[in-house]
Amino acid sequence: MKTVYFIRHAKSSWEDMSLRDAERPLNKRGFRDAPFMAKLFQGKEIIPDIIYSSPAVRAYTTAKFFAETLGKEETDILQDPNLYLGDEDYIIDLIQAATDDAKTICFFGHNPTTTNLANIFSKDYIPNAPTCAIVKVQADVSEWKAFSTTNAEMVTMHYPKQYFM
Repeated sequence: MKTVYFIRHAKSSWEDMSLRDAERPLNKRGFRDAPFMAKLFQGKEIIPDIIYSSPAVRAYTTAKFFAETLGKEETDILQDPNLYLGDEDYIIDLIQAATDDAKTICFFGHNPTTTNLANIFSKDYIPNAPTCAIVKVQADVSEWKAFSTTNAEMVTMHYPKQYFM
């Protein structure tokens, strides 16, 4: 069994309009949600073998919260500039190129890519993957090169608003 998690960055700040989009930090809610969702992830005893992140500040900060909570080093996070613009085919290519000793991969990125990936692997239509959503996709394969849209399926999606009102 191979498992991929697509995680949308936590809520970002629009306070400083002089910042480029990739430089926007998390806002107050983002700093609440990212550690909370990382602890939820940890509670499921998930330790990713590979962690990819967009280099955008909001995505990378979210990835750092998860890495720290899961006992990983910041240096374990592989920043990939192609994850900033979000190309679903590129991400699937990254998955299929992973080393087979890895069982779990996490991607920290943006919308609409996270929602698009959820819909690619879901039987049901997902209108939106909210900020800090965790989309779990699994395939009953032993090699990553066999992971595809025809044999992988979205299993769950968790997001902060399920836990905070």
